[in-house]
Amino acid sequence: MGIRFCVLGSGSTGNATVVATEEGKVLIDAGLSAKKIDQLLKERGMSASELDAILVTHEHADHIKGLGAVARKYDLPVYANEKTWEELDRQIGEIAEENRCVMKTGEMLEFGSLQVESYGISHDAAEPVGYCFYHEEEKLSVATDLGYMSSKVKEKIQDSDVLVLESNHDIEMLRMGRYPWNIKRRILSDVGHLSNEAAGIGLVDVMTAKTKRVYLAHLSRDHNLMDLARLTVNSMVEERLAPDDHRAKLMDTYHDRATEWDVLKDD
Repeated sequence: MGIRFCVLGSGSTGNATVVATEEGKVLIDAGLSAKKIDQLLKERGMSASELDAILVTHEHADHIKGLGAVARKYDLPVYANEKTWEELDRQIGEIAEENRCVMKTGEMLEFGSLQVESYGISHDAAEPVGYCFYHEEEKLSVATDLGYMSSKVKEKIQDSDVLVLESNHDIEMLRMGRYPWNIKRRILSDVGHLSNEAAGIGLVDVMTAKTKRVYLAHLSRDHNLMDLARLTVNSMVEERLAPDDHRAKLMDTYHDRATEWDVLKDD
C-alpha cells in the first residue's frame, strides 16, 4: 500500500498525526489527550497499540499534552533530540529508560518499510524539527511551527508527494486580535508561526510536478479561517506561477476532528 497518513488534530489546541505503511506506524506528536488520541485512532480503524513509536517535533504543550500518558499506556518508544528531551523530562512524567530514544536532528531512522528523517526548523523551542517520510519513491513531509521557511527547510521538503504545511494566521486578523502585543510579536517573528501569505509564497518554491496535495495545518482558531487560509495560499500561488504550471490540491485539517486517511499512491 505504501505510505498513508491521517492528521488526527491540528491547531493551537493540539497536534497529532499518524503515518503508516504495512510494516511501520508512527505518531508525530501527542498534543491531544490520551483519551482523544485513542478515540480518533479508533474512528480511523486503528489502535495506538499498533504504533511502533512516537516522534516529537518540540516540547510545546499543544504537541506533547498526551505524550507521557500514551507512551506509558502502550509502552511506546519516544524519539526526540537531546535538547528537546531536556525539556520533556520536566513536563511528561516518567518514561521507561528503554523508551527514551534520542534521534539526532538530521538523522534517518527506519520503522519497518517506513523511513523517517528529521530536519531543523525555526521556532521558539529548544531544538524544534520537522519530519520527512519515505517509502520506495514516495515522500511525505510535515512542516509546521515554522517562524519562516528557510532555504534548508525548502530543500528538505521539496518534491514531496504530499505536504502538511503550516498556514497559521492571517496577518491582519492577528494584528487586530485580542492577544497582547508581545504575543503577536512572537507569532510574527522568525521563531513564531507561518502566516497564510508566507505559506503560499513558500509553497511555490517547494511544489513540483510530483506534489499532489498540500494540507494546510496548525491554523489559529482566533486569527484564521479555513476558507481564508485556502483562498490566501491559492492567491499567492496563482500570482507566482504560469498558467500551465502544476498546482497541488489544497486540503483542510481540523482542530476538532481527524482527516480521512490519505494514501500517497492515490491520484
